[in-house]
Amino acid sequence: MKIATFNVNGINGRLPVLLRWLEEARPDVVCLQELKAPDGRFPIREIETAGYGAIWWGQKSWNGVAIISRGRQPIETRRGLPGDADDSQSRYIEAAVEGMVIACLYVPNGNPAPGPKFDYKLRWFQQTDYAAELLALDVPVILAGDYNVIPTELDVYKPERWGDDALFRPEAREAFRALVGQGWTDALPALHPGERLYTFWDYFRNAWGRDAGLRLDHVLLNPPVAKRLVAAGVDRDVRGWEKASDHAPVWVELSEAARPVRRRRSASKGGQQR
Repeated sequence: MKIATFNVNGINGRLPVLLRWLEEARPDVVCLQELKAPDGRFPIREIETAGYGAIWWGQKSWNGVAIISRGRQPIETRRGLPGDADDSQSRYIEAAVEGMVIACLYVPNGNPAPGPKFDYKLRWFQQTDYAAELLALDVPVILAGDYNVIPTELDVYKPERWGDDALFRPEAREAFRALVGQGWTDALPALHPGERLYTFWDYFRNAWGRDAGLRLDHVLLNPPVAKRLVAAGVDRDVRGWEKASDHAPVWVELSEAARPVRRRRSASKGGQQR
């Protein structure tokens, strides 16, 4: 089973890229972020024609999250995190798919920091205490999305330039570590320790051409899923397509049974590791 996360940076403007990638990669489940479209403008007809059922929570111009599943309809179990009824930003949606709980999240960027936007980012991370409730469930659970956090210096092309950015500030990194520390497995470094894997390249300053990237998109697995993890990677070649998102899809492959024999596979398609 192949499960992916992809910040599409505007689902309607990037729809040809998304549809091409779905046809080529054939993921079973995809978490999408930054739809930048209200509910009524989600391209459900095109998604269904591609063979996917979908749930989504849109928002005009900003944010927006969706879960799509090949050949089946995801069953929505939650939209929005508990703990802040006044937060109307569409950043979290959750579904049951084939006996799994799959959560799609889009953590606030937080810039400029310090300031109100960074405070909101940290408050949002505090709400992920709900993740501990999911972790306690006796079912497979995946938390996938754009966390807007660079976890380590290995995950950024020039760490010294990012010290004051909300993506890399100590408070944000500690919040991510605390989340993972509940008992989640961060899939990419789990299978590719010590490798420099990026998932985002800015549109400015030729970041893609220079491979000046960041790892912002993460797939976290609870123990029942982590036992089934056999491969994980980044489809980085998608970032080089015409009118592409500034993010590339991140994916994991799961075996049907627990405790598989793990195999290493190229973590990043379409480019050399640097």
